[in-house]
Amino acid sequence: MRALIQRVSKAELFIDNKLHSQTGKGLLVFLCVCRDDTEKDLDYVAKKVVNMRIFSDDNGKFNLSLKDVEGECMVVSQFTLAADTKKGNRPSYFYAQKPETAAKVYEQFIERLKNENIKTESGIFGSSMDIKLTNNGPVTIFLDSKENGIQ
Repeated sequence: MRALIQRVSKAELFIDNKLHSQTGKGLLVFLCVCRDDTEKDLDYVAKKVVNMRIFSDDNGKFNLSLKDVEGECMVVSQFTLAADTKKGNRPSYFYAQKPETAAKVYEQFIERLKNENIKTESGIFGSSMDIKLTNNGPVTIFLDSKENGIQ
């Protein structure tokens, strides 16, 4: 499972030019479910999103998590994070999970965050979306469960 995590002051998600969801201070998470992901990958990435210390404390140090700052989260499906760009100029998305399965895992991920009492908004899986965000910091982190010991 791959996630691109951005610390934001706010984020707004539009579908068909209409505001679908919005968040305040917190994280915008672009989530990619990959073919070989398991429950362990799902748990790992969800826990990292909730507990990763990427918010500043009173001394300006990254010591606080999303949970600590009572931040909000917006989760957006993003199969293009599975892009393989090794050959040619057209990325391959073979590594991305099939849409039917990925949609279920995407919803499970959102539920994991909500179960941690994180106010969580989302897009609609598979939809074309426009996202406006104010990246705070900027702080952007790429997370890949396979590169972090999940087998």
